[in-house]
Amino acid sequence: MVSKRRSNTIAAIGTALVMLLLFLLLWFIRIYSVHEQEDNGIEVAFGVAEDGGGFQPQESQAAPSESVSPPPAPSQPSSNDLMVQDDEESLALQRQRDAEEKARQQAEAERLQKQREEQQRLEAERQVREKALAEQRAKEQAAIDKANQFGSLFGNNGAGAAGSGDTEGDTRRGNPDVGSGSSGGTSWSLAGRSCKSLPAPSNNFSQEGKVVVAIIVDGSGKVVSAKATEGTTVSDDATIQLAVKAAYKAEFSFTDRPDKQFGTITYIFKYK
Repeated sequence: MVSKRRSNTIAAIGTALVMLLLFLLLWFIRIYSVHEQEDNGIEVAFGVAEDGGGFQPQESQAAPSESVSPPPAPSQPSSNDLMVQDDEESLALQRQRDAEEKARQQAEAERLQKQREEQQRLEAERQVREKALAEQRAKEQAAIDKANQFGSLFGNNGAGAAGSGDTEGDTRRGNPDVGSGSSGGTSWSLAGRSCKSLPAPSNNFSQEGKVVVAIIVDGSGKVVSAKATEGTTVSDDATIQLAVKAAYKAEFSFTDRPDKQFGTITYIFKYK
């Protein structure tokens, strides 16, 4: 752009010089022709001396040089254009933020919904477990109550004591078909069943006395529930637990009856 402007300037100066030379040439030709006319004519003076002397050619002004207009400057964005551009960018950013916020809220709502569903599921499972546990406890308690009622029919040695036992010896007395007997000072009662194994409790007890354990036996002969019941004279909990643990180890004969049976085992704790 600068070189173009310089070229235009040089061209204008060259044009002006050519015009000036042309003017000077015409001026000299004019002067020469005037001098020739003065030599052939008679000089006549009119007016004052200042007005004499004949025709004086006026100096003509040089032709103005061609003006070169500078190239238009690149248009700058107006303040309105900048404001509109800023507004569009702000709106785009705001729309993006709104979309992100909406997505975040939707994800949070889905998370809370899943959390509520999980809590409801856990609560339903807890209620089912509690209901099943309550039913199981009710059945066990009913079995214990029935065992207490059943054992009271045998009289003498507390609930379910079908015979008396001693603390010595390992002989089993009683008729297995009757469903009662004793072994080593421990007596048991279970209608229609014989006793296959009746382990004695640990001798690490702290109090002498009697512990009557109500038991529930399944068809295979295993004790599935054991709990100290009425007729127990021992108040030491550790001693009572020794009897309960021994009752769980007892085994009775098999039966094809579908329902569980209730009976008792009576343990006598006595220091030797």
